[in-house]
Amino acid sequence: MTEREPSRALAHPEPADIRLEGVLHALSDPVRLVIVRELAGTGVELSCSYFELPVTKSTTTHHFRVLREAGVVRQTYRGTAKMNGLRRAELDGLFPGLLDSVLTAADAEAARLGAPSARPA
Repeated sequence: MTEREPSRALAHPEPADIRLEGVLHALSDPVRLVIVRELAGTGVELSCSYFELPVTKSTTTHHFRVLREAGVVRQTYRGTAKMNGLRRAELDGLFPGLLDSVLTAADAEAARLGAPSARPA
């Protein structure tokens, strides 16, 4: 273990500190919703570079930070890659049905607008 590794740990809110308004704010942005839909659809951790988003790298970093600070995703470093996982179990425990409702509504909107669904059927 190098001295640099502890500084690579990212701060995440404890479940008791996750607030509904913060989660709703994080999910209200279309780019962040794409990220969450993709994480929910795959069910695995994905690196930041996996996502093809219509924004700059610095804006992508901002969106991931908002999701992390709201408690929606957990980010960890694996080598040089920053991995992202949806905090589904914690969110479902705090706000039962919220994530599924938002994802279902996002899928319905995508279908209505002719966009592909990020989640498998």
